[in-house]
Amino acid sequence: MKTTSPVRRLALAVGVISVLLSAAGRSAAGESGDIPGYPQHVTSYDPREVSLLPKFCTYTQLFRDHVPGGNNPVEIERWHDIMGPVFIHMHHYCYGLMYLHRANALARDPIIRGYNYNFALNEFDYTLERTPSDFPLLPEMLTMRGEVLMHQGRAGQAQEAFERAISLKPDYWAPYAFWSDQLVKTGDLVQARAVLEKGLAQAPDSVGLHRRLTDLDAEKPKNKSASQ
Repeated sequence: MKTTSPVRRLALAVGVISVLLSAAGRSAAGESGDIPGYPQHVTSYDPREVSLLPKFCTYTQLFRDHVPGGNNPVEIERWHDIMGPVFIHMHHYCYGLMYLHRANALARDPIIRGYNYNFALNEFDYTLERTPSDFPLLPEMLTMRGEVLMHQGRAGQAQEAFERAISLKPDYWAPYAFWSDQLVKTGDLVQARAVLEKGLAQAPDSVGLHRRLTDLDAEKPKNKSASQ
């Protein structure tokens, strides 16, 4: 009978343990980023999550078959007329928004949060690859992509997404807000102020930008006290 060497037996044992640990990790964290109290997959169309989405999501592919009122031919045709051929892909964008909300608001475990950011980015990228440069929602879509990249620590790519969004719609306040948040986080308050002031020059009524600028002004005394 052929015997297995001690080294070979050890290697086999380590391999089995690795597989078991990997499987246990996937089971504990959930391959779709489990959120306690919520379905494992966003494709369960939990009403709590669907209610937070833009109204058009209800009438997109797949959503319309699971969300009450979604199979409304008049609304489906209306949104198709507004968005054109891209509308056939927009359910992916809606999934991305659901994953992003799970990561930002529902996930407590950093691994699960990371899973959901990854899923959100995949869904956003799928849609963006099929979106023409004149699509009305493109600035928002790019901003959402930038937010995910920012949370993933990919600041350079996030800035590119925000800057492209701004170039397409200079008076859209959100990319200025997210990018200023990132700059504040890294301690670059001077550049954060410049971004906010640039945004307010384009969108002077933006409550979000005004609030951030006020918060930034409040940081000055704190920083001065800390340096004394």
